[in-house]
Formats: sequence, C-alpha cells, structure tokens
Amino acid sequence: MSTRDLVLTALFAAIIVALGLLPPISLGFIPVPITAQSLGVMMAGVVLGARRGAIAVLIVLVLVAIGLPVLSGGRGGLAIFASPTAGFLIGWIFAAFVTGYLSERLVNHQQSALVQTVSFFLAAMAGGIVVLYAFGIAYLATVAGLGFTKAFVGSMAFIPGDVIKAFVAALLGRAVMVGYPLLPARA
Repeated sequence: MSTRDLVLTALFAAIIVALGLLPPISLGFIPVPITAQSLGVMMAGVVLGARRGAIAVLIVLVLVAIGLPVLSGGRGGLAIFASPTAGFLIGWIFAAFVTGYLSERLVNHQQSALVQTVSFFLAAMAGGIVVLYAFGIAYLATVAGLGFTKAFVGSMAFIPGDVIKAFVAALLGRAVMVGYPLLPARA
C-alpha cells in the first residue's frame, strides 16, 4: 500500500470511530442497537473502494479487539466478538468490500451525476444492507437462539434507517467523485 492509501484507510477508520461517539439507540425487542457506524462502513466502501474500505474496517475491529472503546456506547474488547451482535461487526468487513467493489464497477466519470449517485446508492444498499444483514442475522439467530425468522423480522426495524444511511453515503460518494476522485485510483 502506498502512503496515500494508508492515510486514507486510517482516515476512514477514524471516521467510523467518530461515528461511534453518537449514542446507540436500543429498540428493546432485539439486542442490536441502532448506531451511525454502519454509515461509516458504507462511506468507506463508496469512497475508498473494496480493498481500502475493507482495510479501514479491519483497523476499527483491531482497535475493538485490543480493548479500545471505539464502538458506539464506548464498547470495546474481545468480549464484543462473543456477543449476539458480533455477526454485524464481522459483516462490516464484507459490507465495505462489497460496497466498494460494486462502486468501482458501477461508477465512472463519464456518467451523469444522477447515474453516479444512484449507482453509489445501489452499491451501498447491496453491501451495507444485504451483505451486512446476511452476516448479522445469521449470527444473531444462531448465537442468541432466536431462530432465523425472529432475528430476520426483528432486524427489519433497522431497514429504514439504513436506507437513509445508504443515501447519505451515495451523496458523499458523489461529492468526493466530483471534488477528489478516489475510486479511479484502485488500490
């Protein structure tokens, strides 16, 4: 990795951590809180691409593993990876990668602003919702003993907020594409 790539991945890891400063919102009927950090995961994929986005998320997860309180609500430590929500954390890596991969393939400079924004949105939806939920729901159903149907139905309460996050990530991706394009410089 170049120095530029290291700086960008560290910057987005810091953004994901900073989004953790916003307090989590618990719905009560499912042990997964609403956090802003999944927005950071989507943004990392959209702006940095697959490889650098996934590395940014890995940096955050390493910080969590060594005990730093970088997750929403000041959580951190290895015990987090044994909780029912650990599937969502592991899913972050794949969510950022898929979001970035799709962004790299769907978006280019010859497209109109609308097409770029829609493409970023679709990439963020596929990676940041479909892929993330696949990991999170499967793990939650298994570890918490909820069963797949109950975990799936309970997780649907998060979809509206995550769609909004995907839209924000798409707008950011488009703004960065105009001002300082990072995607063409694939790592």
